[in-house]
Amino acid sequence: MDIREGFIGAIGDTPLIRLSKLSAATGCEILGKAEFLNPGGSVKDRAAWWMIREAEVAGDLKPGGTVVEGTAGNTGIGIAHICNARGYSCVIYMPDNQSQEKIDLLETLGAEVRIVPTVPYKDPMNYQKQAGRFADSLDGAIWANQFDNLANRLAHFESTGPEIWRQTDGRLDAFVTSVGTGGTLSGVSRYLKAENPNVSIVLADPMGSALYSYVKTGTADMSKGPSITEGIGNSRVTDNLADTQIDDAVQVTDQAMVSMVYQLLRDEGWFFGSSTGINLAAAVQVAERLGPGHIIVTMLCDDGSKYRSRLFNEPWLAERGLSTA
Repeated sequence: MDIREGFIGAIGDTPLIRLSKLSAATGCEILGKAEFLNPGGSVKDRAAWWMIREAEVAGDLKPGGTVVEGTAGNTGIGIAHICNARGYSCVIYMPDNQSQEKIDLLETLGAEVRIVPTVPYKDPMNYQKQAGRFADSLDGAIWANQFDNLANRLAHFESTGPEIWRQTDGRLDAFVTSVGTGGTLSGVSRYLKAENPNVSIVLADPMGSALYSYVKTGTADMSKGPSITEGIGNSRVTDNLADTQIDDAVQVTDQAMVSMVYQLLRDEGWFFGSSTGINLAAAVQVAERLGPGHIIVTMLCDDGSKYRSRLFNEPWLAERGLSTA
């Protein structure tokens, strides 16, 4: 029998799916890692479990403890699920520019959600810094610190990277993904580059982020924004991303992302979130650059259910000059 043990056992080993029409249009195999099939609904389940697991192993998180995190949503959702499964309390700090669906889901899962004003990372009232201070004030609490906690990228070095290598028989030419914490790209890059240094690692960046500039010039200068995407892009190079071998970067506009998401919904039945739209639009750019006959893997981060009030709200998009056509 092929049986997984509980919530934790259901994390990972997600299938690799061929995006049929994108593959046909580019002449490349564009393959998406179906991370929306993780039990908490996103790629962030992996990082959430590894960070909690490593804290348990180190003795920093004990039975009845509390996990505190600053998150745009999906990492917090993964943490809340795992806290329920492992018997911990969960406190989530979230900036006030995120969708209501994420807040509602976190509260349904039993997390204490603290919504704080959106301010730059350098501001001491940034949601991540508030989370760290609050964790320090509690006995028996840890701050997950997903941006700089290297257990995040370890999750993808130990699970996502090996899965992709196995599922493609080691034949992929490029791996493309957007970056928030940097954990996915850095962990997968380290694994794939160890297996084949010629696999191209490409960072996909929304507008209003500094990471495209970081890859292209070595300096993290912000591009013109903002973007309606949630949880990706960054103004700084995190500890997870630092010293990662990245071969190239592409930028994707909000309009290109919206067009991709709606094209996939209407033409292929896929219901994806904005990060996945960025990833697939970037994968098409990479396919066009490489030419027909190549294999390109990207991440299908989560589904669209947490973005209904924004990304799937046509009047809301129109107010921002974005079209679903």
